[in-house]
Amino acid sequence: MNSSTSSSTIEGTRAVHSKLSTVRYALILGGLSAFPPLSVDMYIPALPRMTADLHADDATLQFTLTGFIMGLALGQLVAGPISDSVGRRKPLLVGLVVYIASSVLCALSPSAGLLITARCLQALGAAAAIVIARAIVRDLFSGREMTKFFSMLMLVSGLGPILAPVIGGQILRLTTWRGVFVVLIVFGSLLLIATVFALPEPLLPHHRRPARLGSTLRTYRGLLADRAFLGYALAGGLAFGGLFAYISASSFVLQDVYGLSPQQFSLVFGANGVGIVVAGQLNGRLVGRFSERRLLGAGLLLATLGGVALLVAAAFALPLPVLLVPLLCQVASVGMIMPNSSSLGLAERPRNAGSASALQGVLQFAIGGLATPLVGIGGMTALPMGVVMATFAVAALVVFVTMTRHRVAAPTSPA
Repeated sequence: MNSSTSSSTIEGTRAVHSKLSTVRYALILGGLSAFPPLSVDMYIPALPRMTADLHADDATLQFTLTGFIMGLALGQLVAGPISDSVGRRKPLLVGLVVYIASSVLCALSPSAGLLITARCLQALGAAAAIVIARAIVRDLFSGREMTKFFSMLMLVSGLGPILAPVIGGQILRLTTWRGVFVVLIVFGSLLLIATVFALPEPLLPHHRRPARLGSTLRTYRGLLADRAFLGYALAGGLAFGGLFAYISASSFVLQDVYGLSPQQFSLVFGANGVGIVVAGQLNGRLVGRFSERRLLGAGLLLATLGGVALLVAAAFALPLPVLLVPLLCQVASVGMIMPNSSSLGLAERPRNAGSASALQGVLQFAIGGLATPLVGIGGMTALPMGVVMATFAVAALVVFVTMTRHRVAAPTSPA
């Protein structure tokens, strides 16, 4: 074998190893990112049964959702800076253990009060998983490769909202609501094993920062003062808020107002979820031909056009097919918006990617939490949903144009 052939073989082996590593990271990090939709969407169909079993009213059990969202926000603010200080693996492993243990507590809860407490703890574990997953992407990749990887994650994590309601419904056909949490225990355990054996520490010691309250607060203050970072984070958060509005209201609107059966609604919900995945993969292919900022702008423009058309269709009570097309456009646009907004926001933050990732996540869930009650104002009809989704889409585009136009993130070297 001559030297050129040997060199070619070595490069080929490295390329295969690199592809295999990328797929491994995508599966693990995508699974970590899927904790929130799986933890919420899987057990929502069981709420009516839970009220009878736990002798609690609907309002009380709604706190299992509210507590989970609050836990996600608080947990990210804490886990992000800690991971910048001690590395990613230790807080991630602790978060996974907390998630598994609290899921066991959820499955065994004899009362609504204990279930609410367990859900808050479960959210803290899930928060560590999602915020550290984004930070690890920044540790491993930079520039366009980071955006491509975020787009790949949409293929894995994007399946969560699609499959979770279906899985939850099938579980309830076989067992009680406690079986939902048993499935989450198994899911968390598999990811814990994968993290232990297949996810090495990506943050080198000389890139870590001291974990002091003062320095953490200064880091967050600096991020909030960074106009471009805040613009990308808010644009992504507002787009995410539009998605929350859709998730919260679509089942009532499409079934109660437009008369879809649960099976037909599942098909529509699944089709929109597939739209997110397809848009994410298209975004990954377009990165390199177009800048991340231009692709983000295209995604936000698609969301705005879809939102305005959706509002018109709702306001004039147009037929269902006319409503579904712009609805698909706005929901699918998330597949382009989230990878690019995440990548651009983290691009210049290699030394505090955990804190930056935490602030991105908090804004997403805070805005999403705001959207949920807004869609119920005036009743669960298509018009409030259309107003909220269109408003959030327009606001995201305005924020992007006004807050990020004077600065384009430069390519960065790997952290």
